[in-house]
Amino acid sequence: MTTENIDKSKVKIAIITGGSRGLGRNTAVHLARRGIDSILTYHSNRAEAESAVAEIEALGRKAVALQLDAGDVASFDAFISEVGQVLRQEWGHDRFDFLVNNAGTAYHAAFTETTEAELDKLYNVHFKGVYFLTQKLLPLIQDGGRIVNISSGLARFSFPGSSAYGAMKGAVEVLTRYLAKELGARGIAVNTVAPGAIATDFSGGVVRDNPEVNKLVASMTALGRVGQPDDIGPMIASLLSEDNRWINAQRIEVSGGMVV
Repeated sequence: MTTENIDKSKVKIAIITGGSRGLGRNTAVHLARRGIDSILTYHSNRAEAESAVAEIEALGRKAVALQLDAGDVASFDAFISEVGQVLRQEWGHDRFDFLVNNAGTAYHAAFTETTEAELDKLYNVHFKGVYFLTQKLLPLIQDGGRIVNISSGLARFSFPGSSAYGAMKGAVEVLTRYLAKELGARGIAVNTVAPGAIATDFSGGVVRDNPEVNKLVASMTALGRVGQPDDIGPMIASLLSEDNRWINAQRIEVSGGMVV
């Protein structure tokens, strides 16, 4: 199938923040396999974003990469304007269907050593950015659309050194329930997906590349291994499908059974 043969009036479009790599990219690829186009955001690595776009286009779908600092709320108005232009120019649409708030950064430090500056960075990306980017994108989301906020298993179980990161993800989970309640009148379902430890380049690739960490995670996971990107992307793609239209205001952990 080529993009020339696609009926644009039937195309569904997802915006995936941090969609150029890791779980965001994997999600975009699996959405493409289900016939869904994407707008991917990236922070600074344009080449990696273009590689993700090429991978999606090789599947016969359309993708566009836009630069976004997910922690810089002051830049969001310009980003929203750019999204509107891209929707019109590339798809002939003025709305999109799905938002996946995936962009994030890792941080590991003991509670006693966490600085105000580092906490503010996490807050800006993982909570404030999610809050206001979603708010500003609402006029462009189709009624009946879907929002998925990415959390973490660390919002349920506790590991020393993750208090700041886990607390931000906990805030996102509470926000998800409020969004589901307040956006229900528009038919917009909002859910949280909370991955466990996944073998990506996140946090310097520690789960993927450090054998000791990999073994430790596997030992505390019921299915006996660390997670892979292909354990997460297809689940998110499925959650956004019509098969799961009645799932709303839920936290869904996708961890293989970590710390159960």
